[in-house]
Amino acid sequence: MKIIDLHCDTISKLYQSEYEKGEKISLFKNELHVDVEKLAAANAVGQFFALYIDLRQKYKNGEKAMEYCLGMLDCFYNQLEDNKDKIRLARNYEEMNKNIADGKMSAFLTIEEGGVIDGKLCNLRNFYRLGVRLMTLTWNYPNEIGYPNVEEKYMNKGLTDFGIEVVQEMNRLGMIIDVSHLSDKGFYDVAALSKTPFIASHSNARSIKVHSRNLTDDMIRTLAEKGGITGINFFGSFLSKDNFSSVESMIRHIKHIKNVGGIDVIALGTDFDGIEGPLEIENIGKIDMLFHTLEKSGFSSEEIDKMSYKNACRIIKEVMI
Repeated sequence: MKIIDLHCDTISKLYQSEYEKGEKISLFKNELHVDVEKLAAANAVGQFFALYIDLRQKYKNGEKAMEYCLGMLDCFYNQLEDNKDKIRLARNYEEMNKNIADGKMSAFLTIEEGGVIDGKLCNLRNFYRLGVRLMTLTWNYPNEIGYPNVEEKYMNKGLTDFGIEVVQEMNRLGMIIDVSHLSDKGFYDVAALSKTPFIASHSNARSIKVHSRNLTDDMIRTLAEKGGITGINFFGSFLSKDNFSSVESMIRHIKHIKNVGGIDVIALGTDFDGIEGPLEIENIGKIDMLFHTLEKSGFSSEEIDKMSYKNACRIIKEVMI
């Protein structure tokens, strides 16, 4: 079974170790949830690597979020250079297919926190030029683009005027718009504005686990109507009442999302290396546990293929330039 995972925070963890401790951890093999060896064991076609930014973090020497993000981006490229025989950057569908033909996995570069562009479209364009092909519009704080879903007071606040410009420019550039972490109103603003399919890279079903990070049934239907996808998040707090990340709880979300929006709206967005707590699927290399259970639960091979990588492939093909 091939896979494409829409979200992990592994590069953030690798750079944090370098930045704070001066210790370099290898992307090839490490104790994190994701590394090249584990991706190979998972038969990964592609992995989306997020440059995760906490806008309220205090950086050394008064560094700004932009500078920190650029350092993390440099770490990403250094790790790819160290592992170029196994994994290579992909900026679109054609480059992903070239990597497959050459026997290599694809690394897609993303930003998790649109506030890093500091309210300037030129910064968005420069990140695009540096290889970024997806941006999560917000994290857990309001920014120049819009509002997060972390507090109820933000849920009915949508995109700002600048946020509208960002959506339009991302459409023009061929960047995937990611609404995970975005307020409910912001979600519907994106749905109304975007000319291309958008995604929730790592969000589950709110009807199964009530959490603001998850999608309502109406959001799932809207996402499906727009040709988008949501990546099943492996974080226990988004999956079950007991906050345990079990395969059984993932299956419940998958079945519900399929019933509401159809199989074409489901993908993988593990959130590995950005989540804590006990995990039945301990790392990306053991993701077959999910597919075996899906098969036992009555899902066809074609349905599992769509969830594991084909739906993500479709978005990459339709959106990325």
